[in-house]
Amino acid sequence: MTPDVVIDVRDLRMRYGTTDVLTGVSFTARRGEVLALLGPNGAGKTTTIEILEGFRIRSAGEVSVLGVDPGHGTEAWRARLGVVLQSWRDHSKWRVRQLLAHLGSYYASYSTDHVRRPWEVDDLVDAVGLTPHAHKRVGQLSGGQRRRLDVAIGIVGRPELLFLDEPTAGFDPEARREFHDLVHRLSDLDDTTILLTTHDLDEAEKLADRILILAGGSIIADGSADELSRRVSTDAEVRWTRDGARFVHAAADATGFVRELFAQYGEGIADLEVRRASLEDTYVALVREYESGRSGAALRAFEEAIR
Repeated sequence: MTPDVVIDVRDLRMRYGTTDVLTGVSFTARRGEVLALLGPNGAGKTTTIEILEGFRIRSAGEVSVLGVDPGHGTEAWRARLGVVLQSWRDHSKWRVRQLLAHLGSYYASYSTDHVRRPWEVDDLVDAVGLTPHAHKRVGQLSGGQRRRLDVAIGIVGRPELLFLDEPTAGFDPEARREFHDLVHRLSDLDDTTILLTTHDLDEAEKLADRILILAGGSIIADGSADELSRRVSTDAEVRWTRDGARFVHAAADATGFVRELFAQYGEGIADLEVRRASLEDTYVALVREYESGRSGAALRAFEEAIR
């Protein structure tokens, strides 16, 4: 495994009783990369994440997280991880700054020459936008402020790998934008690898370098949002106005079509837009394609069995 590979999953399988939840998941994540793990409910996302975090033992396959099998991870290994769950419901009597300083103290002994742990508490409070509320009790925070605290708790130890589960649930638009800036800061400046699970496909498209789509217990798509959209549809939609009239055209080569358009009409072209399939369109199409293929395979197997 190369040094910049943070997660390496090969043929990961998980069975509960006679039910196969994961049937052969394989993917890698590199240092500083932001991945979004998407999939329908019941696809196996939570099971996959829990295995990577070391909270669940897999049935089969090879998994390496920060160079360690998570099934045998030590406290020193776990100190290199950060986890932001969908919600926390304890610590209500602690004050924000006091709580983060207390939790951060557990990471001090795991500081290294390369990563100084924990995050300096006032810098952390500022990074998540809680400076005006630093001395409030946690139980006095609003839902959005509490969510910011959840994020702060997850990154207080300056993790090299951060797991985010629906991180902006309850955020208003301004808080969401600030959180997105924080994610980019962590990945770009601190080289943090981030694995994100979310049902907000617009958020996944804005944050993720790569999208993984999990369905039926395996990865059915892996690539950037643009790469996946090209896989679903080869045509882009080009919209423009000319002489007050609105035009729409589907083009396989949008760049070439736009060049021809300007060559023909020049400055007469206005309000030009080129639209490709959104991540939501792509996601729905890929999952439906997979489910249609699986249904077709099951039907063929049934027909073969009754012959």
